Amino acid sequence: MTGPAPLAPPPGARACRLRTDRGDFAVVDVPAPPGVEQRGVALLLPGFTGSKEDFHLMHEPLAARGYRTVAVDGRGQFESKGPLDDETAYAQRELARDVLAQAAALDAGAPVHLLGHSLGGQIARAAVLLDPSPFASLTLVCSGPAEISAAQRDRVKLLRDALAVMPMDRVWEAILAMGDPEDVGGPARGLGGPEHLRRRWLGHSPAQLAATGQQLCTEPDRVDELAAVPLPFHVLSGVRDGTWPVPLLDEMASRLGAHRTVVTGAEHSPNLDRPLVTARAVADFWDRHRAR
Repeated sequence: MTGPAPLAPPPGARACRLRTDRGDFAVVDVPAPPGVEQRGVALLLPGFTGSKEDFHLMHEPLAARGYRTVAVDGRGQFESKGPLDDETAYAQRELARDVLAQAAALDAGAPVHLLGHSLGGQIARAAVLLDPSPFASLTLVCSGPAEISAAQRDRVKLLRDALAVMPMDRVWEAILAMGDPEDVGGPARGLGGPEHLRRRWLGHSPAQLAATGQQLCTEPDRVDELAAVPLPFHVLSGVRDGTWPVPLLDEMASRLGAHRTVVTGAEHSPNLDRPLVTARAVADFWDRHRAR
């Protein structure tokens, strides 16, 4: 018997490998269609336990607005390879350097718009702080100023403890036995149903999950440092968020002088809850900050 077929890419997409000077990364690359004015290129980074597929529902409306969007599995995420037991490979600075290499490999001819969801937002922030020159703007989607909430820290600790003593398939079974995976420190929800979520979970490196989970629990506040970078910023969230409370995101946006979007009817994953509204808000922001 064969396993479930991979989740189909969105219309016009190429599911391929992005070759960089730091290795190859699995991406979904969706160009603007012929006849549409080419307005720019964007690099999309998923969150903790997530994957490039988390942006599937945003690609088509962004392409229609003239944006080529490239969603990437980071090192050790889903279909991008990484060490299974070496957490040092997933230090935040190393992941940030991967993002800089990915932006360079896009060969966009102009700075790219960078967007990160949750953990992906904190990695994106670290990349911009290393070198902002490859980027036209930074959008933080449900990604806060410092460590995650106390309740989420407890859930991530449960996950880290389980990964230390059980293989990935056993951890998956334990998570399902405890309830909704997203509520017990397990995989973020996504497209494709339970079999696809299981496949995505098993594709992750346990070292990547342990290292990035620890980062989420200990991340310092770097907002003032980021505010000194001469880039346009966009802070986007739903109306509720248990990972970083929405008032905290409001305050962060104010400190950054950022454009602020709150997507009604959405929580921690506006890209999945309200993808068309989210894509429209993102494209409107990018239109105001066209790469040169």
